[in-house]
Amino acid sequence: MTRLLYIFVIVTIFFGIPGMAQQDNKVRLNEGWEFLRSDLGGIWEAVRPAEKGRPETVPFWEPVSLPHSFNAEDAVDPDVNYYQGPGWYRTALDIANPFEKGRTLLHFEGAGQKTEVYINMTKVGEHVGGYDEWTVDITEAVEAFKQTEEFRTRFDGKIPLIIRCDNSRDVELIPSDLSDFNLYGGIYRYLNLVYVPGISVDRVFASAGVDEKGREGKLSIRARFYDPSAIGGAKFHIQLLDPQGKLIGSHEGDLRSSDERTPLWETAVKKPELWSPGTPALYTVKIEVKSPGGTSRHTEKIGFRHFEFVKNGPFRLNGERLLLRGTHRHEDHAGVANAMTDEQMREEMLLMKEMGVNFIRLGHYQQSRTILNLCDSLGILVWEEIPWCRGGLGGEIYKQQARRMLTNMIEQHYNHPSVIIWGLGNENDWPGDFPEFDKAKIRAFMTELNDLSHTLDPSRKTAIRRCDFCKDIVDVYSPSIWAGWYRGIYTEYKKVSREEFEKVDHFLHVEWGGDSHARRHSETPDKVLSEIPTGKGADEREGDASLYGGAARVSKDGDWSESYICNLIDWHLKEQETMPWLTGTAYWPFKDFSTPVRPDNPVPYVNQKGVVERDFEKKESYFVFQSYWTDKPMAHIYGHTWPVRWGDEGERKMIKVYSNCDKAELFFNGKSYGVKKRDSRDFPAAGLRWMVEPVTGKNEVKVIAKKGKEVVTDHISFEYQTEKWGAPDHFELQKEKEENGVVTVCARAYDKNGVFCPDADEFIRFSLTGDGELMDNQGTSSGSRKVQLYNGRAMIKVRTNGGSSVIGVRSEKIPSAFLYLGDKKDILKGIHTE
Repeated sequence: MTRLLYIFVIVTIFFGIPGMAQQDNKVRLNEGWEFLRSDLGGIWEAVRPAEKGRPETVPFWEPVSLPHSFNAEDAVDPDVNYYQGPGWYRTALDIANPFEKGRTLLHFEGAGQKTEVYINMTKVGEHVGGYDEWTVDITEAVEAFKQTEEFRTRFDGKIPLIIRCDNSRDVELIPSDLSDFNLYGGIYRYLNLVYVPGISVDRVFASAGVDEKGREGKLSIRARFYDPSAIGGAKFHIQLLDPQGKLIGSHEGDLRSSDERTPLWETAVKKPELWSPGTPALYTVKIEVKSPGGTSRHTEKIGFRHFEFVKNGPFRLNGERLLLRGTHRHEDHAGVANAMTDEQMREEMLLMKEMGVNFIRLGHYQQSRTILNLCDSLGILVWEEIPWCRGGLGGEIYKQQARRMLTNMIEQHYNHPSVIIWGLGNENDWPGDFPEFDKAKIRAFMTELNDLSHTLDPSRKTAIRRCDFCKDIVDVYSPSIWAGWYRGIYTEYKKVSREEFEKVDHFLHVEWGGDSHARRHSETPDKVLSEIPTGKGADEREGDASLYGGAARVSKDGDWSESYICNLIDWHLKEQETMPWLTGTAYWPFKDFSTPVRPDNPVPYVNQKGVVERDFEKKESYFVFQSYWTDKPMAHIYGHTWPVRWGDEGERKMIKVYSNCDKAELFFNGKSYGVKKRDSRDFPAAGLRWMVEPVTGKNEVKVIAKKGKEVVTDHISFEYQTEKWGAPDHFELQKEKEENGVVTVCARAYDKNGVFCPDADEFIRFSLTGDGELMDNQGTSSGSRKVQLYNGRAMIKVRTNGGSSVIGVRSEKIPSAFLYLGDKKDILKGIHTE
């Protein structure tokens, strides 16, 4: 079985029964919901009788499914601030607990940012914090409502459940609204109805360790039990299964103590199969608790691995050096915001694994259990952190939330072998939420969190990113290094990294890279570097993220092309292979994501540093990483989304191929341009680059690459424009394709002589009237009604709804242009002129 197949089998097995991964009698409450995006005058308004036509029917509720976010589209709407305020959900449940004297629970996997829960008009629970899991016991409230006349008549034997979520701005809440991501509202992760007997397993703590050489593993099992009625008299049974499902150990006993600090079972495992990115071997722990009221079952996946951050040196896993090849993830996706399904999350993590990722920082908050399960099964090491991000330090309510979220994150994700670091904060040197910014107080609280983390989990490291005055507190520190983006040029990366490495005992560089506007390419991407001051560091400083003012920097003065970012990434990856002292790095981020603090970006309100767009569409940079980080043979010619190149007749142009193969042969317009060998020291494209002379008009490029006996190929074509152009004068709209009732429309800019303008980069706006609808507010280069042109063009999709429409495009300096979709006569019927 190959390594890739091994990983696929693990993922398939792990997700075979959605929603039942850890506990019996759990049902996901996905359907049958209504939602209101505003506040109510009180809980009575959510449950009162409302006959059709009566004023009680106002405000109107809309049907939704969970998971659901308030901000599925408005987070990237170019014309409004995203909604921050309350929203209400309601449904009616059939509740029939199978256990005598059992407990009925609502298990929230995540809801943002403050939540209240009601059974009819009875408030049964509340929670502050948008990212950790929590549970509400609704047993008594359900039983009380079942005794009412309303239960039997108005609600037909069902239980009304009402939930209020609120993501209003609040400086005494983490994370700060100054953060470079949205604080989404809604029941954006799965909500589960759970039935348990009177005594049940609340949480299992499985400590799995192994010596550096992997000779003997040790397992210690502790647990917390839920017994609100103090029933007692329970017995427990624990089983340990190896990665093939074979029983290799068991233990049983009487549950005499509820002290979670006392192990229920400690055992040794000789020569355990070790968990690693290449072979993520997962053992299974099963716990049964039997009591007079029934049996509670709980399952956990664990792994045996040994890791070490060598002092002033690299990272070691299971006794061997491992270069951490990392990225970052925000919970964010086109069309749904953070309300991603299991299937979407699985697709995202598989894309990362296929790119070669073996490490991820989950920024900047606790993420879904689904993501952690996937990291376990795919073999991706994890840095997970609490959302103490920017703004300074608040009062006791603020600090108590941070303590609680750190405790919950560690306890809830304690058993995941993928987790090696608990993050305590991000950019805590960033003031703004409070009049006072006291570094001493921030240091004191950081020290408190560091101590709390080590008390809760001595086996893992603590870390922060970008807060130099706290770097000596945590185990692992990442400074700010943005060589070639916010400061300096990318060839300074290695020198600056070494300087920062020598300042701390354990250095790990997370967050590097730069923005790229998908589908924008450049013939001279590095031209801007001649304007950038060097020798002044590579850290991001106040104002550097702005597109206005300050010193020259690529983030402000560059072209935001994929061409430039590919060069920057290529250089970084080349250098990382020559840094034996390096623990690793994490590129920021894997996927473009929405942010309220970047309204002027080419795609408004989107941080565009990802290697894939917000809808998983790959940028060229994805393949640069793949060429360095993967073993499966691949070859990718740069420019799959670059339909028109430009230059003079007879001018030589570079063709780059990103490949992990030993050698490659390029064919241009049918002619071989020779075989080249890959050499990562030969920048750019590891030596796999050729100079060719395009002809005016269409050109064909093909590569054949070999790795051992395996052969891979790639092919692109492009138009080469030699005719010169002036300033953009007008647009032309054209239907590119139509599929399943969706039309892709492309707008192109031309000068007054009708010559295409391949470097035009104006902001343009799409509009539509008629039966169809723009598929906008997606936060992508082809899914925003306001967007900067990429090489003189921009695209958007239209859902026709089986009718006719007129789509328009305009910009500040160029007249509007229109395109009829459907029957022009049908459109003109509705137009009256005088």
